[in-house]
Amino acid sequence: MSAEAANPGAHSRRRGRPRIDLRRLGRAALMGPAGRDRLPDAIGHVVDAHRAHHPEARLAQLHKAYVLAESSHRGQFRKSGEPYITHPLAVTLILAELGAETTTLIASLLHDTVEDTEVTLDQVKAEFGAEVAYIVDGVTKLEKVDYGAAAEPETFRKMLVATGNDVRVMSIKLADRLHNMRTLGVMRPEKQARIAKVTRDVLIPLAERLGVQALKTELEDLVFAILHPGEYERTRALIAENATACTALEAIADEFRKVLREAGISAEVLIRPRHFVSVHRVCLKRAEPRSTDFGRLLVLVGEDADCYAVLGELHTCFTPVISEFKDFIAAPKFNLYQSLHTAVAGPDGAVAEVLIRTHQMHKVAEAGVVALGNPYLATEGAEPPEDGERADPTRPGWLSRLLEWQQSTPDPDTFWTSLRADLAQDKEITVFRADGRALGLPAGASCVDAAYAQYGERAHTCIGARVNGRLATLSTQLKDGDTVHVLLAQDASSGPSRDWLDHVRTPAARIAITGWLDAHPEGAGAQDAAPRRPTQRTADRPASANAVVDRPGATVRLAGCCTPVPPDTVTGIPVRGGAVTVHRRECPAVARMESAGRVPVEVRWGDAPECRVTLVAESFGRPRLLADLTEAIAAEGAAVVSATVEPPTQQRVRHTYTLQLPDAAGLPALMRAMRDVPGVYDVSRTQHPAGSN
Repeated sequence: MSAEAANPGAHSRRRGRPRIDLRRLGRAALMGPAGRDRLPDAIGHVVDAHRAHHPEARLAQLHKAYVLAESSHRGQFRKSGEPYITHPLAVTLILAELGAETTTLIASLLHDTVEDTEVTLDQVKAEFGAEVAYIVDGVTKLEKVDYGAAAEPETFRKMLVATGNDVRVMSIKLADRLHNMRTLGVMRPEKQARIAKVTRDVLIPLAERLGVQALKTELEDLVFAILHPGEYERTRALIAENATACTALEAIADEFRKVLREAGISAEVLIRPRHFVSVHRVCLKRAEPRSTDFGRLLVLVGEDADCYAVLGELHTCFTPVISEFKDFIAAPKFNLYQSLHTAVAGPDGAVAEVLIRTHQMHKVAEAGVVALGNPYLATEGAEPPEDGERADPTRPGWLSRLLEWQQSTPDPDTFWTSLRADLAQDKEITVFRADGRALGLPAGASCVDAAYAQYGERAHTCIGARVNGRLATLSTQLKDGDTVHVLLAQDASSGPSRDWLDHVRTPAARIAITGWLDAHPEGAGAQDAAPRRPTQRTADRPASANAVVDRPGATVRLAGCCTPVPPDTVTGIPVRGGAVTVHRRECPAVARMESAGRVPVEVRWGDAPECRVTLVAESFGRPRLLADLTEAIAAEGAAVVSATVEPPTQQRVRHTYTLQLPDAAGLPALMRAMRDVPGVYDVSRTQHPAGSN
């Protein structure tokens, strides 16, 4: 493997980020701190990068942090043989190049001291303040001695919770992982693969969500080299073979500069080489990559309006590929990214992809949240409040959702699996609640996801939804911009159906539904739950049914297929485990099971007046129909346990309700009241297809 293949991040030098010699930094660090009036040579590169973004930065605390880090790590070495201090220095340099503010750099220098040295968190707080201590604590890993195999997922949980208060925690973790990935070659192959997989499944999606593209792209290349060495080598060779491919892009760039200069638009036109994974993706799309596929043109301007002026000129003077146009300025991505994307054909027919953005947009596109500095305090260096969480007005919706559902997953394995699944969903939509407030959901989310995002565990009682004013099934997939009005039942004891798991996309909804189903094993969904049981008769029983009848406390439940209620004629069917399922006598399931050799058990209704029944309302579609039906049901004293609304067919709608009645005698009146609702032309007892018992 070539030197570049062993370290694919070296490709980033073409992007203007030269690699620092860690061995030279190590030698400088071993010489000890410099005098009081100047910073140590080892941190000089960090200072230069920091002042490029923050010319007025005060460096006294940064100097102090380096001295503490160097002295506390002295005598420690990395597996590569370099002094350990080279690691926090390299991590800090990565963040300084991205434009991180001073507090982040101080915390970065100290990020391993509490974990690996005698320095305590109280000492960090006393010398550098609560802000730095909070960040350092958030990055500190949990001990395997205490957590065993759960140490890694629980560490990530801790970091994510801390990130909810301060995104700089995750910024340092991402830079930390990048430097570790750059130097992963000293590890055993199996350990390299394990770390690379976690990086792929967790860290890279987090870098994408936080908008730190500069870190994300290099991490992608490093993971690609480890997990797919063959494909990586082929891609590397292809890039090497097309080293002059940028000539075609340069010719188009010159044409751009001429057009924009003549239009009086001040703009900088640059060539952005694609990284390895990006080239690989292009090759998967096209059998033979074009000469212009190895890079893109980047146009940088001063103001937002200039972006659209550039777009107009390029689309006027060149042939645009309309299908490639995207406006992420008017509608930014969920990770703060803003740009205009387009593609145009040059005079010779060569097609070039183009990114148009302001200089500030470019800074945010590369560094994401790192470029935003400290979004929590107005004055850098001020102390955070001692009690309560800091309010972050810029906290992304995906992070808020993640923080909510992780609280419901005490099991580390469930958390780890759910986290990876959540991060694997790389697109997000925005839908609106009935009150106009926005909900951020992953692409493919359903009405059930929206219900749990809005109501939490109260969504267990969800009976339906309106999407853009029209009745919709709970399984309806939502689109960007939809308005969703979730409908809840009044009966708080009702619960979700197992079928809901088939069309949820958010871990919060899946965890909540699974938790309810696990806690209600007899329920298996709202229609299967039976709050009222008939009692078994004690006389004239078939002898073959005595293991069932004579067993004290035998479980008796109502069949979900025919939902019997008093005064229905009923019969019991023995099922596995000694339980008895009660059916209406005319239920097809009874005849089927009798023919299979099952001997029925005679049962009778007890004295408890409550009952549960499933009704089907056939109606013509109209506005407020569902609301009027539920109001009629409530007026008769019945509670909605669950409900489904089938998609309209020829303007006709079928509603299926499972209802809890205080007295079975009220069933006829309830059905009449439902039939009296305008638009409803029939109400009947349901008869589900017979299932196995």
